[in-house]
Parts: sequence; structure tokens; C-alpha cells
Amino acid sequence: MFEPRVALASLSGEADAEWAIAGSHWAGMAFLGGIALDEPTRGAAREMIADRDRTEFLPEDPVAFIDGQLSALEGLPIAAAVNVRAVDLAALRRAARVCADHEAAIEINAHCRQDEMCAVGAGESLLEEPDRLQEQVAVAAEVAPTVSAKVRTEIPGVDLPAVAADLSAAGADVIHVDAMDSEPVVAEIVEQTDAFVIANNGVRDRETAWEYLEYGADAVSVGRPSDDPQVLTRVERAVDEWFAGE
Repeated sequence: MFEPRVALASLSGEADAEWAIAGSHWAGMAFLGGIALDEPTRGAAREMIADRDRTEFLPEDPVAFIDGQLSALEGLPIAAAVNVRAVDLAALRRAARVCADHEAAIEINAHCRQDEMCAVGAGESLLEEPDRLQEQVAVAAEVAPTVSAKVRTEIPGVDLPAVAADLSAAGADVIHVDAMDSEPVVAEIVEQTDAFVIANNGVRDRETAWEYLEYGADAVSVGRPSDDPQVLTRVERAVDEWFAGE
């Protein structure tokens, strides 16, 4: 799907085109965002900024913002994706069309655990309502060339491997899993889905990258240190060595 099999994971308010360009020497894919697409999620983002001084992307027109960001990456040797948070399916469809225009992937955010975002029905709350999450994936898949679902482990009552299998059936090409402290779940997801699996959380070096690859992940992603060339160099080298050995 992309080479090298290192992705840059979205960081709210930080993961923009400039960030992706800076990391393009080491990564094969960059997930921009997350972008709140509709009034419920934009309202939640505003609350998060006001209450906890978080950094969020809140452009006047989120779809035009996505268009501009993807335009800035055209011609660069890195695949682009946009992580989005949405409740309204029409807003999601509009964003998916823009991603399609740029041959970029769209990533449904079922990962954000901020209370404000979950309260409006976005983020990880979607994992507790998998039918809604599947619907979002299906809507995006009608338009976008590649659909990713960003999910996380350790949510009580959620059978993540089963959810991942259903998301794949609904049209998800990629399952991007934040393994938290439950790394072996990656192997269970790989066993239950034909989707391309990207493993995330704590990827910093050969040891952490190879652990996920040993569980069967197709690629790994780097989150917070995605702006650190030393970390990216170590991870890229480790992933290249792994697949060369295979």
C-alpha cells in the first residue's frame, strides 16, 4: 500500500501538510488531522480548546481546508490520508469526495477519547455503537479510493477484532489500531480481517516496531515523536530490515 511501511499518525491541531512534508523522508504515508467536519464535532473541538487549551484544527471551511492541505502534498513521495471526526454523514461524504479528487485516503476517527467528542457521538464512542461506525465506513467507501478506520483497544465491552472484521466487510481497506497496552490484540485483528493493519502506540525503535510486525501488522505508525528525525530514522531502518528479512 505504501513504502516504506512507516506512517505518520494524526495529531490534533499539529498534523498538517507542512508536518507531513517534514516527515516524508522517512515515512510512506501521512495521516493529516484530525479534522472536525460538522457542527457537533466542531462544537466539541471548540470546547476542548476553551476548557483544556488543546490544539485543534478549526478552519472556517473544513472541506476547503482539506482540499488545500492535500494540494500542498501533490507530487511528493508520500501517500496522503485525512483523519476526520464526524456525526453528519453528508459532511463525511463531502470530505470523502475531496480525498477522492486527490487520490488520498480518508480515515474515520473512532479513536479520540476526549469526553467532549465522545459526548456528541464521535471518536471512540463509535466503537460502542459499531453499526454507526460501519455506516460511516460504508458512506466513505462509496466515494473515497481508500478508507481507514482508526480504532483503539481497551474499551470495556468492545470486541475489537470482531469490530475490525465488520469494518472490513463494510469497506474499510485499512485498520489503524492504537494498541494501548494490549499489543497482542494486533495479532487477533490480523487473523480476523483481510484489511491492511497499521499498528500504533509507542513505536520508537527496532524493538517496538518489530513487536507489532511479529504480531502480523502490515505497517507501523509513529505518533507524538513524528517530528523527531532520530526516532523516524530508527523506525524506518527497523521496518526496512524486517521486510528485507522476510
